[in-house]
Amino acid sequence: MKLVIINYGAGNIKSIQFAFKRLGFDAVLTNDVDEIKAADKVIFPGVGEASSAMKMLQESGLDAIIPTLKQPVLGICLGMQLMCNHSEEGNTKGLGIFDVNVKKFSNSVKVPQMGWNIIYNLESKLFTGIKEKEFMYLVHSFYAGECKESIATTDYEVEYASALQKDNFYGVQFHPEKSGNEGAKILQNFLEL
Repeated sequence: MKLVIINYGAGNIKSIQFAFKRLGFDAVLTNDVDEIKAADKVIFPGVGEASSAMKMLQESGLDAIIPTLKQPVLGICLGMQLMCNHSEEGNTKGLGIFDVNVKKFSNSVKVPQMGWNIIYNLESKLFTGIKEKEFMYLVHSFYAGECKESIATTDYEVEYASALQKDNFYGVQFHPEKSGNEGAKILQNFLEL
């Protein structure tokens, strides 16, 4: 299986690469369009700030390519948020794959949300073998609201979509690569889609 992690300069990519290595798969880091299109599975990571990450995608032309991909694509953290319509972070227009906007948590809670929280309302093959109310590791100040594409929910000040799916596109707000055995199981499930 050819597994590609999109390397566009915004991501804690090594920890994701190591997570797949532990599952027995070598993931290729690349921003080469042909290599991404030829992959069996694509990981779209992201750590950092939305507007600068989107600018890096635009400079490499990947903003036009990602929404056209036909194989399973998994956006992680900021990667998932960039797949939405719009983010309040830097007033950023997203890729428009998921029909939802990304908002900032209010100042009435500690921001960023950092640490373990539960996911529930699990509705996808991505969560095969994962129990309702399993803990996942999150670090984020912005969130995608609940919407029809939501496949998991988390509650932090508000209930929000901690995972999204539309067709071959999946997104998780949490970091499966930092969420222990259950996170590894989600990555394995993604490889088996």
